[in-house]
Amino acid sequence: MLYALARPFLFALDPETAHRLVLGVADAAHAAGLSGCYKKIPATPVLAMGLEFPNPVGLAAGLDKQAEHVAALSALGFGFIELGGVTPRPQPGNPRPRLFRIPEAQALINRFGLNSVGIDAFVSNLSRFRKTCVIGVNIGKNKDTPNEKAAGDYVQCLEALYPHADYVSLNVSSPNTAGLRDLQDAETLAALLLTIRNKREELRDKHGRNVALALKISPDLDDDAIRSIADIVRRERIDGVIATNTTVARADVEQYPNGVQAGGLSGAPLRERSTRVIRTLAAALGGEIPIIGAGGILSGADAAEKLAAGATLVQIYTGLIYRGPELISECIEAIRGAHRPAA
Repeated sequence: MLYALARPFLFALDPETAHRLVLGVADAAHAAGLSGCYKKIPATPVLAMGLEFPNPVGLAAGLDKQAEHVAALSALGFGFIELGGVTPRPQPGNPRPRLFRIPEAQALINRFGLNSVGIDAFVSNLSRFRKTCVIGVNIGKNKDTPNEKAAGDYVQCLEALYPHADYVSLNVSSPNTAGLRDLQDAETLAALLLTIRNKREELRDKHGRNVALALKISPDLDDDAIRSIADIVRRERIDGVIATNTTVARADVEQYPNGVQAGGLSGAPLRERSTRVIRTLAAALGGEIPIIGAGGILSGADAAEKLAAGATLVQIYTGLIYRGPELISECIEAIRGAHRPAA
């Protein structure tokens, strides 16, 4: 309710300015001990990727790119939060403006371009917080790292994060880094995942703990490419797949102001596209590897739809911008209701 009252003011601001303001207010509220005022989230534990999630609703990567707001975001009731994306070396990303609202379609377009403080500063930020939920971190390559050397960037991030994260998601699908999606090509992806999996096994022995690996894929893949990726993640024993990232499609928004901005489209227009990927991926994986459904979740019914298509967990981001924190509990209740035995 409070967010609904504040939204007109926030939407009058530049989107990136509003983004920073909301996170600052959340930090201040948490520091003042007001987190107890948030709606209580019932425990709905889910086992996936070798981890126990307090509930199946998580925060997607992109909201807290630098791991600066972990405590405040964890207190909202998420079962897990995914931070980042982070790259090995600092990079500014694309110039502003780089975030655009499309209220008519309950959508956003972003072209941040993996702006990052770099892995060292990111780990320093993350290490200050006491974990209260499952923590994932989205990692990517630096813009100026050629694809043939991309594995080194992912390995560097994985090594630095290993003592601090519960899972690491491999971002090979952002449309905002030139050539990044080429890493989804079957041969290239297989070589990349083999290198990362071998490094994970080495780190597992060194640290005496397992950090799960998830692959984040594009919503713009055709069915053959999805099935090919399913075969690769099964063979390389990747622990989960996040479906999906943002889309470059514009058919549903090109008629609106900002609808043809360059970047990745998220929000309601992505819902059907991401659900199609989940459904195809689930059929190809046959339940062997869990899927985290993301893309276009603006209501509890949308979250339940992702699970019906084959997801085990879901993530929200754009829906949080349009609906506020009440969306978290709404999604959990809808999922609980969908799985409640009939009387």
